[in-house]
Amino acid sequence: MDKTADRESLQYDVVIVGGGPAGLSAAIRLKQLAAERDHGVSVCLIEKGSEIGAHILSGAVIDPIGIDELIPNWREKDAPIKTPVKADWFWVLTEHGKIGVPHILLPPLMSNKGNYIVSLGNLCRWLGQEAEELGVEIYTGFAGAEVLYRDDGAVCGIATGDVGIGRDGQPTARFTRGIELRAKYTLFAEGARGSLTKMLFKRFRLGDGVDPQIFGIGIKELWQVDPAKHCPGLVLHTQGWPLNTAGDGSFVYHFEDDQVAIGFVVNLSYSNPHLSPFEEFQRFKHHPAIRPFLEGGKRISYGARVINEGGLQSIPKLTFPGGALIGCSAGFVNVPRIKGSHNAINGLWLGTLMSGVYIWIEDLGLGFLVP
Repeated sequence: MDKTADRESLQYDVVIVGGGPAGLSAAIRLKQLAAERDHGVSVCLIEKGSEIGAHILSGAVIDPIGIDELIPNWREKDAPIKTPVKADWFWVLTEHGKIGVPHILLPPLMSNKGNYIVSLGNLCRWLGQEAEELGVEIYTGFAGAEVLYRDDGAVCGIATGDVGIGRDGQPTARFTRGIELRAKYTLFAEGARGSLTKMLFKRFRLGDGVDPQIFGIGIKELWQVDPAKHCPGLVLHTQGWPLNTAGDGSFVYHFEDDQVAIGFVVNLSYSNPHLSPFEEFQRFKHHPAIRPFLEGGKRISYGARVINEGGLQSIPKLTFPGGALIGCSAGFVNVPRIKGSHNAINGLWLGTLMSGVYIWIEDLGLGFLVP
């Protein structure tokens, strides 16, 4: 097959790149607004994972403010948000012990009162079902490989990657050309350091005038623990040993089904010629105060992801001709709170509070606030 053959092209009103909380919530909100105005809007969402939620590291504490506004009746709809925070601990670890810090000595934003411990993967799968019920077309297993532009330079969609390329860079017998997904407006919700988002930063100079974004790596494991050691609703955050640096920390979250999410956040400035961040994580799990949570349990999944740590001063320009950044692509992580999901879900208005932008999607008859 000729690698230069024309690609198939599909046309939508809005294309969304990324099936995390930000992309799914944007798709849902667009359909809600269209229904309120009795106006048809075609929305397509692509996700590189094999299914919605496949690339989401489960086990998170979320502020329900976002889902409250997006889907107010989520409780009646049996959303997978089941475990309210019942105990909220903060420890400073020493090599052989711990120092508990009462919340009266911590900033109020560190409190998790009213929050929930969830499987973020399950929440995304549920949001995906909600989006599809509203008419959003979701295609999994497709990664955006190229940003498409109109003659005037505005973004007009994305193209998925070609498949069936041999090691020599030439098409094989299984070669299939990528597909163009063209749109009047494209929202990028790729997460931190998305490949297409990096192209947009360079082309539209989105980072000019703000502090450079900084990043950390979050390592997370999901454990099935001994029911006798499970404390549903317990949230534990720690700092101190083994890294003893201000920008790093760790967490242990107990949610439903005798499951515990345990994780370690390391700034990418970390430097140790003897131990990798993963090895430091293993030392953390063997700390005398942490090990008892896991003894007798079984690790059932694990992963790592990049985390935005720049905060408000690193939020870039959020809009450009034909598109916008949302979620972690825009850096919407509240670093002191160690939370970003509620900002991702509320991204269609959060960015407006930051930049005062009002977008009218041309020819859709649909105006709404986006970053």
